[in-house]
Amino acid sequence: MTSLLELFCHVDDFWQVFCPVWYEHLLANGERQRIRDGQLSDSEVMTIMILFHQEQYRNFKAFYTGYVQRHLRQEFPHLVSYSRFVRLMQRVGIPLFVYLHECMGTCTGISFVDSTPLRVCHNRRIQRHKVFEGFAERGKGSMDWFYGFKLHLVVNDRGEIIAVRLTPGNVDDRKPVPDLIQGVYGKLFGDKGYLSSTLRDDLWEQGIQLVTTLRRNMKPQLMDLADRLMLRKRSIIETINDQLKNISQIEHSRHRSVDNFFVNLMAGLIAYSHRPKKPAVQFDPQQVRLLVKG
Repeated sequence: MTSLLELFCHVDDFWQVFCPVWYEHLLANGERQRIRDGQLSDSEVMTIMILFHQEQYRNFKAFYTGYVQRHLRQEFPHLVSYSRFVRLMQRVGIPLFVYLHECMGTCTGISFVDSTPLRVCHNRRIQRHKVFEGFAERGKGSMDWFYGFKLHLVVNDRGEIIAVRLTPGNVDDRKPVPDLIQGVYGKLFGDKGYLSSTLRDDLWEQGIQLVTTLRRNMKPQLMDLADRLMLRKRSIIETINDQLKNISQIEHSRHRSVDNFFVNLMAGLIAYSHRPKKPAVQFDPQQVRLLVKG
């Protein structure tokens, strides 16, 4: 895990470059009439939020009041109250979004695509749930129905996130693919949810070969041995989804606003991107020879 000092330096270096450009844009558009430094800087707010998703706490209030305010006073001498910090979180949504793209990896020619549901409440409370009304939708996952969003990811063979999109839970997995493949080349491996001759042909025209598993009722098709071997490695993206939910804590039902959901999701993805050890595809010499021939 990245140390607190390294994390803050990385975030603050980004902020020093991003801040002048962003503030100039806000002033030019009349969105902000006066800009002044707060007691707690925006780079410190971003660092604390990312740190929360690295420390594996399940409750942000317990993390902030029980850990940050008690043990990190020396590192953050100008800490504010918890309620004030929650308000400060909402203004760093766009910086976190831009910073996430700075932390992403690059395509290596071997990519994996998948989606995972992000539930925002228990199914029994859907009718009473109001926070995400108009944003979240009911969707069908591999296990059950859910109410919330879908997180669509493309990762490379080193376990690095190279593209991400968030959609309502009822959106088909294939719909965001054209937006996800910007900068992607080579082979893209997915599950049977991405089966589509139209999508395959469209990607082929862009220099991307879509390789998917088959449904049980489909006739067997000829496939290169290298592609068959790589399909067995699809578990890498499922492992990443599991780490994002159970370690980075990007999914829970305690959000009280859409803005807080968004900034916590961005911070969780960034926390994963800073992990020094990520799930990666391990190749043996025979598999490397097959991939090179393919």
